[in-house]
Amino acid sequence: MRTVGLAAAAAIVVGNVIGTGVYTSLGFQVAAFPSSGFVILLLWLVGAVIALSGALSYAELCAAQPQSGGEYHLLSKAIHPAAGFLSGWISATVGFAAPVAGAALALGAYAEGIAGDASWLGAGAGTWLGAATIVLCAAVHCTTTRAASRFQTVFTAGKALLVAALAAAAFVFGSDSGTAFKPLPGDLELAFSPAFAVSLIWVTYAYTGWNAAAYIAGEIRDPARLVPRALIGGTLAITALYLALHAGMLYAAPAEVLRGKPEVALEAAKAFLGERGGAIAGGLICFGLISTISAMIWAGPRVSMAMGEDYRALRFLARKNQAGVPVLAVLFQSALALILLFTGTFKTIIEYTQITLTLSSALAVAGVFVQRWRQPDLPRPYRCWGYPVTPLVFLAASAWILWNSFSGEGTRLQSLYGLATIAAGLLLYFPLKALGQGKGASASRGGSDSD
Repeated sequence: MRTVGLAAAAAIVVGNVIGTGVYTSLGFQVAAFPSSGFVILLLWLVGAVIALSGALSYAELCAAQPQSGGEYHLLSKAIHPAAGFLSGWISATVGFAAPVAGAALALGAYAEGIAGDASWLGAGAGTWLGAATIVLCAAVHCTTTRAASRFQTVFTAGKALLVAALAAAAFVFGSDSGTAFKPLPGDLELAFSPAFAVSLIWVTYAYTGWNAAAYIAGEIRDPARLVPRALIGGTLAITALYLALHAGMLYAAPAEVLRGKPEVALEAAKAFLGERGGAIAGGLICFGLISTISAMIWAGPRVSMAMGEDYRALRFLARKNQAGVPVLAVLFQSALALILLFTGTFKTIIEYTQITLTLSSALAVAGVFVQRWRQPDLPRPYRCWGYPVTPLVFLAASAWILWNSFSGEGTRLQSLYGLATIAAGLLLYFPLKALGQGKGASASRGGSDSD
């Protein structure tokens, strides 16, 4: 049932992207590059180029084969069902559940930061608030797609206005912190350093979600036209907001206030708005994180649903209510997110998740080349702008991030956990395939192992 319009499709992109990363990662970047605002803004600009290159590539794939499921569907069609399954396995297990948990942890941290010395709330009050938000969003997304669209659009619009207002307030009410925005001697070397690549992991995490509309393509009206618009337009809007917000925070807040702080936007807001103004801004940030959690709870279960349609052993994940919503898939992902919320740490969740998602999205972008070679006559309502340069930019950046993740001391262990997750999916693929494919396999994926 295609009931989602352009506004809601763009809202799920913006809602997925603007969330945990933008409100938390700057503190770690300031710790790595304390004297150069130029290098930090360059990080965010490079991240934008990578995200836009990916969005342009996904736009071609989704316009040609507009079905829900994200990389699971795209890789199954473009490369091989096994590649699609591995990507779907990542999405169904940690790809969405872990970022939901990360966003809920960030929401709780901001709430505790606003409360200050509020021991009367009890230990872990922020975590419980994050858990309650997950439950609330899951309940909304178990109703109807129309209700979910309205919920997502309203909260995302509020969040976009918040980011723009914070950026403007930094320049209007803040005073110059002395951060250098012009290139300094040695900045070029920093831009090609391993520290830049590791920091880029945080930036690409903050841009993660630019492909969100691909996960609900089967629910979008006129997807061949609207999905590319949502992907590309949403990514461009996010880029403008991100650059403005980070320039504002760097301008108005001293480096020592930001360095290493996970709730960095709250600390920056206190620097240029005072304690009370910062608390208000922190409350609005918590409000905005609801949109992030909601967007991922909307998109992620569509992957599990698609896998349930294709594999008999997973059929329970494809069950829908009368409104066509995969309720069990929503509950499954939300339960995983709650488990990660109470057992993981914010930094570990981000590093582990981003490595697996980088690999998955890189394979999907590579599918543009494979599909053009294998299916040259396939109708393509939208063709990737800048091909082959734009997909190659995305692939080169992904390879660089992955290399530095596996070679870096601080991220190597999480990278190995990511590989273990992928290996577990590969071990599951063959027995699940042997148990039989569901009724959606041939109709919706159109691929076989002999392709």
